[in-house]
Amino acid sequence: YLKDLTRGCDAVVSCLGHNMNFKGLFLPPRRLVKSSVERLIHAIEENQKSSFSTKKTKFILMGSDGVANPLGGDDKRSVTQRCALSIIRNLVPPHKDNERAASFIVTKRKEDNPHLEWTVIRPTDLVNDGVGTKYELFAKPQKYLFAGSSECVATRANVARSMVDLVLAEDLWDEWKFKMPVVHNLS
Repeated sequence: YLKDLTRGCDAVVSCLGHNMNFKGLFLPPRRLVKSSVERLIHAIEENQKSSFSTKKTKFILMGSDGVANPLGGDDKRSVTQRCALSIIRNLVPPHKDNERAASFIVTKRKEDNPHLEWTVIRPTDLVNDGVGTKYELFAKPQKYLFAGSSECVATRANVARSMVDLVLAEDLWDEWKFKMPVVHNLS
Protein backbone atom coordinates (compact mmCIF):
# COMPACT_ATOMS: atom_id res chain seq x y z
CA TYR A 1 0.00 0.00 0.00
CA LEU A 2 2.73 2.50 0.89
CA LYS A 3 4.63 1.46 -2.21
CA ASP A 4 1.63 2.53 -4.30
CA LEU A 5 1.26 5.81 -2.42
CA THR A 6 4.94 6.75 -2.78
CA ARG A 7 5.42 5.61 -6.40
CA GLY A 8 6.65 8.52 -8.51
CA CYS A 9 6.91 10.93 -5.57
CA ASP A 10 9.75 13.44 -5.61
CA ALA A 11 9.27 14.05 -1.89
CA VAL A 12 7.67 12.33 1.07
CA VAL A 13 6.93 14.28 4.26
CA SER A 14 6.08 12.58 7.53
CA CYS A 15 4.50 14.59 10.34
CA LEU A 16 3.08 11.55 12.06
CA GLY A 17 3.06 11.58 15.83
CA HIS A 18 1.27 10.23 18.84
CA ASN A 19 -1.97 11.74 20.10
CA MET A 20 -1.42 13.85 23.20
CA ASN A 21 -3.86 11.95 25.38
CA PHE A 22 -3.49 8.97 27.71
CA LYS A 23 -4.03 6.40 24.95
CA GLY A 24 -1.62 8.13 22.57
CA LEU A 25 1.06 8.62 25.19
CA PHE A 26 1.03 5.32 27.05
CA LEU A 27 -0.73 2.62 25.02
CA PRO A 28 0.40 0.81 21.87
CA PRO A 29 1.65 1.40 19.29
CA ARG A 30 4.77 2.55 21.10
CA ARG A 31 6.93 2.64 17.96
CA LEU A 32 4.41 4.32 15.68
CA VAL A 33 6.78 6.92 14.23
CA LYS A 34 9.84 4.69 13.86
CA SER A 35 7.83 1.85 12.29
CA SER A 36 6.12 4.26 9.90
CA VAL A 37 9.45 5.82 8.88
CA GLU A 38 10.94 2.37 8.27
CA ARG A 39 7.94 1.35 6.17
CA LEU A 40 7.97 4.59 4.18
CA ILE A 41 11.70 4.37 3.46
CA HIS A 42 11.34 0.72 2.47
CA ALA A 43 8.48 1.61 0.09
CA ILE A 44 10.49 4.45 -1.47
CA GLU A 45 13.53 2.21 -1.94
CA GLU A 46 11.44 -0.61 -3.40
CA ASN A 47 9.94 1.81 -5.92
CA GLN A 48 13.39 3.06 -6.84
CA LYS A 49 14.64 -0.52 -7.37
CA SER A 50 11.62 -1.74 -9.33
CA SER A 51 11.64 1.25 -11.67
CA PHE A 52 15.44 1.37 -11.97
CA SER A 53 15.02 5.07 -11.24
CA THR A 54 18.00 7.32 -10.68
CA LYS A 55 15.70 10.17 -9.67
CA LYS A 56 16.29 11.31 -6.10
CA THR A 57 13.54 11.26 -3.51
CA LYS A 58 13.48 13.72 -0.64
CA PHE A 59 12.30 12.45 2.74
CA ILE A 60 11.39 14.93 5.47
CA LEU A 61 10.62 13.79 9.00
CA MET A 62 9.17 16.16 11.55
CA GLY A 63 10.71 15.62 14.97
CA SER A 64 11.30 18.01 17.86
CA ASP A 65 14.24 19.90 19.30
CA GLY A 66 14.06 17.58 22.31
CA VAL A 67 15.56 14.91 20.05
CA ALA A 68 19.31 15.27 19.90
CA ASN A 69 21.06 14.86 16.57
CA PRO A 70 22.43 11.28 16.59
CA LEU A 71 25.25 12.44 14.31
CA GLY A 72 26.40 14.99 16.88
CA GLY A 73 26.70 18.70 16.35
CA ASP A 74 24.24 19.79 19.03
CA ASP A 75 25.65 21.53 22.06
CA LYS A 76 25.99 19.34 25.12
CA ARG A 77 22.87 19.75 27.22
CA SER A 78 23.12 20.76 30.86
CA VAL A 79 22.90 18.12 33.57
CA THR A 80 19.38 19.32 34.37
CA GLN A 81 18.26 18.97 30.76
CA ARG A 82 19.89 15.55 30.39
CA CYS A 83 18.20 14.31 33.56
CA ALA A 84 14.83 15.68 32.45
CA LEU A 85 15.18 14.11 29.00
CA SER A 86 16.14 10.79 30.56
CA ILE A 87 13.00 10.86 32.67
CA ILE A 88 10.88 11.87 29.68
CA ARG A 89 12.50 9.18 27.52
CA ASN A 90 11.62 6.51 30.08
CA LEU A 91 8.18 7.74 31.12
CA VAL A 92 6.77 9.16 27.89
CA PRO A 93 7.09 6.53 25.13
CA PRO A 94 6.48 8.94 22.20
CA HIS A 95 9.71 10.79 22.96
CA LYS A 96 11.75 7.60 22.74
CA ASP A 97 9.86 6.73 19.55
CA ASN A 98 10.86 10.09 18.00
CA GLU A 99 14.48 9.48 19.01
CA ARG A 100 14.42 6.03 17.42
CA ALA A 101 12.89 7.40 14.21
CA ALA A 102 15.59 10.08 13.96
CA SER A 103 18.31 7.49 14.63
CA PHE A 104 16.91 5.26 11.92
CA ILE A 105 16.76 7.98 9.29
CA VAL A 106 20.23 9.37 9.98
CA THR A 107 21.69 5.91 9.34
CA LYS A 108 20.47 6.24 5.75
CA ARG A 109 23.73 7.51 4.36
CA LYS A 110 24.23 8.76 0.84
CA GLU A 111 26.56 5.83 0.18
CA ASP A 112 23.77 3.35 1.01
CA ASN A 113 21.31 4.89 -1.42
CA PRO A 114 22.48 7.89 -3.45
CA HIS A 115 18.90 8.48 -4.62
CA LEU A 116 17.39 8.94 -1.14
CA GLU A 117 18.02 12.22 0.65
CA TRP A 118 16.57 13.15 4.01
CA THR A 119 16.24 15.85 6.62
CA VAL A 120 14.66 15.88 10.07
CA ILE A 121 12.96 19.18 10.87
CA ARG A 122 13.05 19.87 14.61
CA PRO A 123 10.61 22.59 15.62
CA THR A 124 11.40 24.38 18.83
CA ASP A 125 8.38 24.89 21.12
CA LEU A 126 5.53 24.12 18.71
CA VAL A 127 2.50 26.40 19.03
CA ASN A 128 -0.92 26.55 17.45
CA ASP A 129 -0.97 29.96 15.87
CA GLY A 130 -2.68 30.18 12.53
CA VAL A 131 -0.53 33.08 11.42
CA GLY A 132 2.62 32.20 9.53
CA THR A 133 5.44 34.68 9.91
CA LYS A 134 9.02 34.33 8.80
CA TYR A 135 11.10 31.50 10.14
CA GLU A 136 14.76 30.60 10.40
CA LEU A 137 16.55 27.25 10.34
CA PHE A 138 19.44 26.58 12.69
CA ALA A 139 21.94 23.72 12.72
CA LYS A 140 21.27 23.03 16.41
CA PRO A 141 18.89 24.04 19.20
CA GLN A 142 19.26 27.69 20.13
CA LYS A 143 17.90 27.72 23.64
CA TYR A 144 17.62 25.90 26.90
CA LEU A 145 15.18 23.05 26.26
CA PHE A 146 12.61 24.13 28.85
CA ALA A 147 13.04 27.89 28.57
CA GLY A 148 9.38 28.57 27.86
CA SER A 149 10.19 31.85 26.14
CA SER A 150 7.52 33.22 23.84
CA GLU A 151 10.35 34.26 21.49
CA CYS A 152 11.56 30.68 21.06
CA VAL A 153 8.59 29.13 19.31
CA ALA A 154 7.67 27.71 15.95
CA THR A 155 4.12 27.97 14.69
CA ARG A 156 2.69 24.95 12.93
CA ALA A 157 2.25 27.20 9.89
CA ASN A 158 5.96 28.01 9.82
CA VAL A 159 6.96 24.40 10.31
CA ALA A 160 4.75 23.49 7.35
CA ARG A 161 6.17 26.39 5.31
CA SER A 162 9.74 25.28 6.06
CA MET A 163 8.97 21.77 4.84
CA VAL A 164 7.33 23.05 1.66
CA ASP A 165 10.30 25.34 1.06
CA LEU A 166 12.69 22.42 1.51
CA VAL A 167 10.76 20.39 -1.06
CA LEU A 168 10.56 23.20 -3.61
CA ALA A 169 13.79 25.19 -3.19
CA GLU A 170 16.80 23.16 -4.31
CA ASP A 171 19.35 25.56 -2.81
CA LEU A 172 17.63 25.34 0.60
CA TRP A 173 17.42 21.55 0.27
CA ASP A 174 21.10 21.30 -0.63
CA GLU A 175 21.96 23.31 2.49
CA TRP A 176 19.94 21.09 4.87
CA LYS A 177 19.85 17.60 3.37
CA PHE A 178 21.34 14.92 5.62
CA LYS A 179 20.96 17.31 8.56
CA MET A 180 18.56 17.97 11.42
CA PRO A 181 17.74 21.70 11.35
CA VAL A 182 15.80 23.39 14.15
CA VAL A 183 13.06 25.78 13.04
CA HIS A 184 12.25 29.01 14.95
CA ASN A 185 9.87 31.83 14.18
CA LEU A 186 11.63 35.10 13.55
CA SER A 187 10.41 37.75 15.96
